[in-house]
Amino acid sequence: MKFDVRYANHPDDTKNYDTETLRKNFLIESVFEDDDVVLTYSHQDRIIVGGIKPVTKSLKLEGNDAMRCAFFLERREMAFINVGGAGKVTLDGASYDIMPRDGMYIGMGVKEIEFTSVDPKNPAKFYMSSSPAHKTYPTVYIAYTKENLDAFKGDIKAVECIHKHLGDEAHMNKRVINQYVNTAIIDSCQLAMGMTALATGSCWNTMPCHLHERRMEVYYYFDFDEEDRVFHLMGRPDETRHIVMGPDQAVISPAWSIHAASATNNYTFIWAMCGENQDYDDQDWLETKDLK
Repeated sequence: MKFDVRYANHPDDTKNYDTETLRKNFLIESVFEDDDVVLTYSHQDRIIVGGIKPVTKSLKLEGNDAMRCAFFLERREMAFINVGGAGKVTLDGASYDIMPRDGMYIGMGVKEIEFTSVDPKNPAKFYMSSSPAHKTYPTVYIAYTKENLDAFKGDIKAVECIHKHLGDEAHMNKRVINQYVNTAIIDSCQLAMGMTALATGSCWNTMPCHLHERRMEVYYYFDFDEEDRVFHLMGRPDETRHIVMGPDQAVISPAWSIHAASATNNYTFIWAMCGENQDYDDQDWLETKDLK
């Protein structure tokens, strides 16, 4: 397992960063590696994000010396979304099939977590996020579609994620926000997670942009060609910066930063939030004309 630690950054300091320093502190360049667990631990609300890609063998999610825990979810909760082929996850001996685009919330206290792909030629890719937890909530299977929900077989609660259709072609921001970990359908301590897919011909997300000082966020961008690029916007509203990103890369967005993006083609991204408030609509909106 690879485990990278990132420290928090003050906005007054960050505005002086050059491109290399900005990327070093906020960009996660490699999310998935074959037959490995690749995680990044951010001191921004102590979120952990990363990729688990079993190809020829099963992979276990375990604690480490940096976390000082007996097992990964000793003091944490987590969720994942499968962005690859069909897979399986085993939780304390109970095995569950994970269809593409389906996910799962796993509550604090689960000791043994193991990930497997059904077909090595089309491996599962589990993108996960984890935050500190103060109590145990039930593990829940989160289906991407009604069909996947109906097909699920297991002894745990299963729900379909919330689908919100927003934007329009005229503003190049037609998209579907799929909310997986949301208090409207499942309980969590502080973690929220979802996946936004832009329609063909759309390239903007979260514009007009906003702030939410009560929680930070991490974005994982995928579903676009290697030749294309996403321009992720960050920084204070009057001191904006950007990070150019390729497919299968993630970026840390502190609570003090705006977060928006445009790209050379449409794309999909997974967002994960943790912090003071789980209310998805708790946002301080900004007018685009005021950005600098």
